[in-house]
Amino acid sequence: MAAFRYEALDATGALVSGVLHADNARQARTQLRAQGLLPSVVDAVGTRERASQRWSRGIGAAELSLLTRQLATLLASGLTMEQSLTALVDEASQPFTREVLSGVKAEITSGLSLAGALGSYPGSFPDFYIALVRGGEESGALPTMLQHLAEYLDSRQALKQKTTLALLYPALVTVVAITIVTGLLVYVVPQVVQVFQQSRQSLPFLTRALIALSDFLRAAWPYLLAGFVGAGIAARYALRREPLRLRWHAWLLRLPILGALIRGVNTSRYASTLAILVTGGVPLLSALDSCARVMSNKVIANAIGQTMVRVREGVSLARAMGETREFPRLLVHLVASGEVSGKLEQMLERAAQLELQTLERRLAVFLTVLEPVMILVMGGIVLMIVLAILLPIIEINQLVH
Repeated sequence: MAAFRYEALDATGALVSGVLHADNARQARTQLRAQGLLPSVVDAVGTRERASQRWSRGIGAAELSLLTRQLATLLASGLTMEQSLTALVDEASQPFTREVLSGVKAEITSGLSLAGALGSYPGSFPDFYIALVRGGEESGALPTMLQHLAEYLDSRQALKQKTTLALLYPALVTVVAITIVTGLLVYVVPQVVQVFQQSRQSLPFLTRALIALSDFLRAAWPYLLAGFVGAGIAARYALRREPLRLRWHAWLLRLPILGALIRGVNTSRYASTLAILVTGGVPLLSALDSCARVMSNKVIANAIGQTMVRVREGVSLARAMGETREFPRLLVHLVASGEVSGKLEQMLERAAQLELQTLERRLAVFLTVLEPVMILVMGGIVLMIVLAILLPIIEINQLVH
């Protein structure tokens, strides 16, 4: 029995859509008519060709973690894979999620393994996720592996949220500060300095510069806005080119404080991903390849690729990582210790915890430095505006006396 996605009109003429199971498209249309629906589109879901087109946007990280945990619980309770997926389809609240799960179920019904079925939906299930599921199926401990995978997804999502929230406050303060300063220059300053211009007195240089800047912003703001938007679009397309993106990411890593923060995010993700993959029985080269795919910085991803090449040549993992000079020395030493003692999985987990703690400290330092710097910059700009307005008043008072 296959899964079919449908669009149909109900008795009131409203368009409804969903997924149903039938032996063929004709039977699916018959079921819809029996429900009082007039089908307009009935398409089979679950094929690899359709998966790459229709489901490229993927399931959200939080929902994927929940689905993984639910599937692990259902399988551990003794339900078959088909029964577990049926329960997940009935439980799913989002139509998109129901379609993906129905497609996975159809793939499994046709004879594929769970890992093979998930591979039809690369937008929803990352490479490392599929690799771990395959390892769980081969070892016969799929429910346990899914439980570990859900915990990993939760910790990864928590790290992402923590990083985003840490950067959200400075971003909001920056936007508000720019908005306030722009409003002062465009609306407030012209009205205040208009009195000085009518007096025809010689204005201080700071006041004249402020007036010129205000006039420029009032006249050119549409062009500036269009320029910023155009520059953003051009930068987005330019960064799609591999050499430019690599240079940009390398420059970001060289920035003070921010570069260490970016490196910490990527190395922490690398250590935690590699730890769970190796623990799940995934071969080391396949695990490294999956790690490279989840890196947000191209320099770190290339370093993992170089590590793969050296490991394939017979070099130890720690030595291959050390040769790239892109990974923290502590991480390299822990990996070396794990290889020597035969406890690479435990050392990788310990390294992941240490990298996460280091990242949290770097976030705290970044915010500690950024907030006073933003206050000083904002205060300096406001001070310049106030001085530009007060200097002519002071000169007038001196002439009166």
